[in-house]
Amino acid sequence: MLFHVAMDVALPHDMDPAAAAELKAREKALAQDLQRDGRWVHLWRVAGRYANVSVFDVDSIDELHDLLSGLPLFPYMDIRVTPLARHPSAIDDDLRSTR
Repeated sequence: MLFHVAMDVALPHDMDPAAAAELKAREKALAQDLQRDGRWVHLWRVAGRYANVSVFDVDSIDELHDLLSGLPLFPYMDIRVTPLARHPSAIDDDLRSTR
């Protein structure tokens, strides 16, 4: 199942810079692992904001929920999830990622 996920991050302004750096490093490592295993198919930065838009390829909405809620930055995120379906005018036959 494919999902479009928009994530906006809002770290507290008074967060210790070392703690913020550690959170960001853990987030990056997990995001890269999820990309390597094929579940985080696309990851795009939103220019001018601490935000991204992503496409996930998971087996269920429950799996997506567990994945997102396990992100180190999850407590500081506003997340919007949209399920995706193939468009009838799409010429690409690949309905899912290569996973």
